[in-house]
Amino acid sequence: MITVGPDVGVVERQLRSGELRCPDCHGVLRPWGRARPRTLRSDPYSAGPVERLVPRRSMCVSCERTHVLAPLTVLSRRADAAEVIGAALLVRAWGWGYRRVAARVGRPTSTVRGWLGRMAANAERVFAAFTRLVHELEADPAPAAPAGSALADAVAAVGAGAAAVRRRFGVAVVVVSAWQVAAALTHGRLLAPVPPTRLINTSWHLAGLP
Repeated sequence: MITVGPDVGVVERQLRSGELRCPDCHGVLRPWGRARPRTLRSDPYSAGPVERLVPRRSMCVSCERTHVLAPLTVLSRRADAAEVIGAALLVRAWGWGYRRVAARVGRPTSTVRGWLGRMAANAERVFAAFTRLVHELEADPAPAAPAGSALADAVAAVGAGAAAVRRRFGVAVVVVSAWQVAAALTHGRLLAPVPPTRLINTSWHLAGLP
């Protein structure tokens, strides 16, 4: 999966004009049909509304691998938007229990426990990847202060990384949230069983966002 901007028309134009690149070999991506439809719950404080998505599929002209193009609101294999999951992770980092977190975001406790457990398992990798990103983008970043747990440290690193991206590339806070930036940088794999240890090349991927 490749994370792209939220405007379907812009993504289609980028795909047809050869502006989108393969994350594996950096070859040009071309249109290759549509992926399977899916639904996305986008309200972080209730069970609705539900958005129906039909993601574009692409193929690299060089390595011939196919990639689904998903908007930056989406995390891989998750039915809830990145913003919803991020809201849960943030209050968990404050020290809330999983039942209280679930009530806060309006999702079943079993679903929220899955998110929190995966982030806890991924915390070390996520912290390292986003901390490295900050050091790549800024000349003299402030050292990260301990946040109280591995998960909280990872959440803080995501926030610091998103802030560094905004400062470097001018991504508007009101348009793209920290969790959407995180989805973009990880190609939706923030809560994957094996999250990326190095984030994508932000200079070509995020510079065009509003």
